[in-house]
Amino acid sequence: MNVVPVIGSNGLLPERAAEWAAGVPEVLRADALWSQHAYRFALLAADLAWEDREQLLCDRRTRPLADQLLRAACSIGANIAEGYGRRAGRDRARFYEFALGSARESRHWYYVVRRALPAATIRDRLEHLTRIARLLTTAVRHERAMPPTDLGARSAANTPDGAPAAARSAAHTSQVTRQ
Repeated sequence: MNVVPVIGSNGLLPERAAEWAAGVPEVLRADALWSQHAYRFALLAADLAWEDREQLLCDRRTRPLADQLLRAACSIGANIAEGYGRRAGRDRARFYEFALGSARESRHWYYVVRRALPAATIRDRLEHLTRIARLLTTAVRHERAMPPTDLGARSAANTPDGAPAAARSAAHTSQVTRQ
């Protein structure tokens, strides 16, 4: 089993992180996306927000905020996943920027509900989301620095089946026209 650890701010595995990672379905852990630290951290953030939401729903003052928090936290990983499926460069950076915005929004909601959750929980969540924001800021800079690429010039290593994108497109077009 290929479990990539989720590293805590102190360099050690946070409480339950190894157990959490082992509980993620193999189909997700086998995907190339799992190699992205920001994505793994985002999945963990969504699971933690889900747990925190349950506690926030118990207080009528924080009920409306609970769903806002969960939506923002779940959006981080969703945008990273969608961006990872895009060509490198500006297109991918745009989705990483959406994820960055969601990470910052999640931090905002955790700060707003700080009186309804234990101080240690708030501190942990803010640190975790800050770590995600830093990773995404770096990723956005990296993707924006990538030169625009022509699909035909992409390397075979960047395509799922190893064939250059232009060749796949041409082969698909000729198959469609022959039918």
